[in-house]
Amino acid sequence: MSGPVLVIELTEAVPHAAIQQLREFLVRSSARFEEKRVGKYDLNIRADSLGITDTEGVDGRRPVLVSVMGPGIGDEAIFDAEHSDEGDQRPLIGFAPTHAVHVIAFCDSSVDHVVTALLTAAIMDLIGGVANAELREDQVSIAAGLPGVVVTTTNPWPAAYGSAEFLRAWTEQPGFRLLK
Repeated sequence: MSGPVLVIELTEAVPHAAIQQLREFLVRSSARFEEKRVGKYDLNIRADSLGITDTEGVDGRRPVLVSVMGPGIGDEAIFDAEHSDEGDQRPLIGFAPTHAVHVIAFCDSSVDHVVTALLTAAIMDLIGGVANAELREDQVSIAAGLPGVVVTTTNPWPAAYGSAEFLRAWTEQPGFRLLK
Protein backbone atom coordinates (compact mmCIF):
# COMPACT_ATOMS: atom_id res chain seq x y z
CA MET A 1 0.00 0.00 0.00
CA SER A 2 1.39 3.41 -0.87
CA GLY A 3 0.97 6.40 1.35
CA PRO A 4 1.39 10.15 1.22
CA VAL A 5 4.15 11.94 -0.69
CA LEU A 6 5.69 15.38 -0.27
CA VAL A 7 8.29 17.06 -2.46
CA ILE A 8 10.90 19.60 -1.43
CA GLU A 9 11.76 21.87 -4.38
CA LEU A 10 15.38 23.08 -4.43
CA THR A 11 17.20 25.91 -6.20
CA GLU A 12 20.41 23.92 -6.58
CA ALA A 13 22.05 20.58 -5.90
CA VAL A 14 22.27 19.60 -2.24
CA PRO A 15 25.89 20.08 -1.11
CA HIS A 16 27.68 16.89 -0.02
CA ALA A 17 28.03 18.24 3.53
CA ALA A 18 24.25 18.72 3.75
CA ILE A 19 23.63 15.22 2.35
CA GLN A 20 25.92 13.88 5.08
CA GLN A 21 23.94 15.81 7.71
CA LEU A 22 20.71 14.42 6.25
CA ARG A 23 22.10 10.89 6.34
CA GLU A 24 23.22 11.28 9.97
CA PHE A 25 19.81 12.65 10.98
CA LEU A 26 18.01 9.77 9.28
CA VAL A 27 20.29 7.17 10.88
CA ARG A 28 19.64 8.68 14.35
CA SER A 29 15.88 8.85 13.75
CA SER A 30 15.38 5.41 12.24
CA ALA A 31 14.80 1.91 13.55
CA ARG A 32 16.03 0.57 10.18
CA PHE A 33 18.17 2.42 7.66
CA GLU A 34 19.37 1.36 4.21
CA GLU A 35 21.28 3.62 1.85
CA LYS A 36 20.30 2.69 -1.71
CA ARG A 37 22.70 5.28 -3.13
CA VAL A 38 24.02 8.60 -1.89
CA GLY A 39 20.89 10.65 -1.24
CA LYS A 40 18.40 7.75 -1.44
CA TYR A 41 17.37 6.14 1.83
CA ASP A 42 14.92 3.36 2.62
CA LEU A 43 14.11 3.49 6.32
CA ASN A 44 11.72 2.92 9.17
CA ILE A 45 11.51 6.32 10.81
CA ARG A 46 10.65 6.32 14.50
CA ALA A 47 7.58 8.53 14.96
CA ASP A 48 8.80 9.54 18.43
CA SER A 49 11.99 10.98 16.88
CA LEU A 50 9.73 13.56 15.22
CA GLY A 51 7.90 14.35 18.46
CA ILE A 52 4.88 12.17 17.65
CA THR A 53 3.70 10.51 20.84
CA ASP A 54 0.25 9.30 19.77
CA THR A 55 0.62 6.64 17.10
CA GLU A 56 -3.06 5.66 17.40
CA GLY A 57 -2.15 2.08 18.25
CA VAL A 58 0.01 1.45 15.17
CA ASP A 59 3.68 0.62 15.37
CA GLY A 60 5.68 3.84 15.77
CA ARG A 61 8.22 2.67 13.17
CA ARG A 62 6.95 3.83 9.79
CA PRO A 63 8.41 2.77 6.41
CA VAL A 64 9.55 5.77 4.33
CA LEU A 65 11.71 6.44 1.29
CA VAL A 66 13.70 9.70 1.13
CA SER A 67 15.22 10.43 -2.28
CA VAL A 68 17.32 13.40 -3.37
CA MET A 69 17.03 13.73 -7.14
CA GLY A 70 18.09 15.83 -10.07
CA PRO A 71 21.13 16.22 -12.30
CA GLY A 72 24.17 14.49 -10.86
CA ILE A 73 22.42 12.78 -7.95
CA GLY A 74 20.09 10.17 -9.44
CA ASP A 75 16.48 9.67 -10.49
CA GLU A 76 17.04 12.42 -13.07
CA ALA A 77 14.37 11.04 -15.42
CA ILE A 78 11.75 11.05 -12.64
CA PHE A 79 12.70 14.61 -11.68
CA ASP A 80 12.42 15.75 -15.31
CA ALA A 81 9.10 13.98 -15.91
CA GLU A 82 7.47 15.32 -12.77
CA HIS A 83 8.64 18.86 -13.32
CA SER A 84 7.49 18.90 -16.93
CA ASP A 85 3.97 18.15 -15.59
CA GLU A 86 4.23 21.03 -13.09
CA GLY A 87 4.90 23.73 -15.65
CA ASP A 88 6.94 26.81 -14.80
CA GLN A 89 7.11 27.11 -11.02
CA ARG A 90 9.13 30.35 -11.11
CA PRO A 91 6.07 32.64 -10.93
CA LEU A 92 4.78 30.68 -7.94
CA ILE A 93 7.88 30.16 -5.81
CA GLY A 94 10.43 32.54 -7.29
CA PHE A 95 12.71 29.91 -8.86
CA ALA A 96 12.75 27.01 -11.28
CA PRO A 97 13.68 23.90 -9.27
CA THR A 98 16.87 22.17 -10.35
CA HIS A 99 16.69 19.39 -7.74
CA ALA A 100 14.12 17.92 -5.36
CA VAL A 101 13.73 15.61 -2.41
CA HIS A 102 10.83 13.17 -2.31
CA VAL A 103 9.54 11.92 1.02
CA ILE A 104 7.32 8.90 0.39
CA ALA A 105 5.47 6.92 3.05
CA PHE A 106 4.71 3.27 2.35
CA CYS A 107 1.63 3.10 4.62
CA ASP A 108 -1.47 5.25 4.74
CA SER A 109 -2.64 5.54 8.36
CA SER A 110 -3.22 9.03 9.76
CA VAL A 111 0.11 8.64 11.61
CA ASP A 112 1.87 8.17 8.26
CA HIS A 113 0.50 11.50 7.05
CA VAL A 114 1.84 13.31 10.12
CA VAL A 115 5.17 11.43 9.94
CA THR A 116 5.57 12.39 6.26
CA ALA A 117 4.87 16.07 6.93
CA LEU A 118 7.07 16.33 10.03
CA LEU A 119 9.91 14.34 8.45
CA THR A 120 9.76 16.63 5.41
CA ALA A 121 9.88 19.67 7.71
CA ALA A 122 12.90 18.25 9.56
CA ILE A 123 14.68 17.60 6.25
CA MET A 124 13.92 21.18 5.17
CA ASP A 125 15.49 22.42 8.41
CA LEU A 126 18.72 20.76 7.20
CA ILE A 127 18.73 21.48 3.46
CA GLY A 128 16.23 24.29 2.87
CA GLY A 129 13.84 24.35 -0.05
CA VAL A 130 10.11 24.83 -0.52
CA ALA A 131 7.59 22.07 0.18
CA ASN A 132 5.27 21.24 -2.68
CA ALA A 133 2.09 19.64 -1.35
CA GLU A 134 -0.75 18.56 -3.60
CA LEU A 135 -4.13 19.31 -2.03
CA ARG A 136 -7.74 18.34 -2.24
CA GLU A 137 -9.99 21.19 -3.40
CA ASP A 138 -11.38 21.65 0.12
CA GLN A 139 -7.87 22.07 1.57
CA VAL A 140 -6.81 25.07 -0.53
CA SER A 141 -8.47 27.71 1.68
CA ILE A 142 -7.16 26.04 4.86
CA ALA A 143 -3.59 25.89 3.55
CA ALA A 144 -3.74 29.47 2.28
CA GLY A 145 -4.27 30.80 5.80
CA LEU A 146 -1.41 28.93 7.47
CA PRO A 147 1.89 30.48 8.52
CA GLY A 148 4.81 29.78 6.21
CA VAL A 149 2.69 29.23 3.10
CA VAL A 150 4.31 30.81 0.04
CA VAL A 151 1.42 30.34 -2.36
CA THR A 152 -1.56 28.12 -3.10
CA THR A 153 -2.67 27.32 -6.61
CA THR A 154 -5.36 25.36 -8.41
CA ASN A 155 -3.61 25.18 -11.78
CA PRO A 156 -2.69 22.59 -13.02
CA TRP A 157 -4.07 21.03 -9.78
CA PRO A 158 -4.61 22.20 -6.21
CA ALA A 159 -1.30 22.62 -4.39
CA ALA A 160 0.38 24.60 -1.64
CA TYR A 161 4.02 25.64 -1.52
CA GLY A 162 5.49 26.49 1.83
CA SER A 163 8.16 26.30 4.49
CA ALA A 164 8.81 23.79 7.25
CA GLU A 165 6.69 26.07 9.45
CA PHE A 166 3.79 25.62 7.03
CA LEU A 167 4.05 21.82 7.22
CA ARG A 168 4.16 21.84 11.02
CA ALA A 169 1.16 24.19 11.21
CA TRP A 170 -0.78 22.08 8.73
CA THR A 171 -0.35 18.92 10.83
CA GLU A 172 -2.12 20.73 13.67
CA GLN A 173 -5.29 21.27 11.61
CA PRO A 174 -8.31 19.08 12.46
CA GLY A 175 -8.58 16.15 10.06
CA PHE A 176 -5.10 16.75 8.61
CA ARG A 177 -4.36 14.46 5.64
CA LEU A 178 -1.92 14.74 2.79
CA LEU A 179 -2.94 13.84 -0.71
CA LYS A 180 -1.45 10.57 -1.90
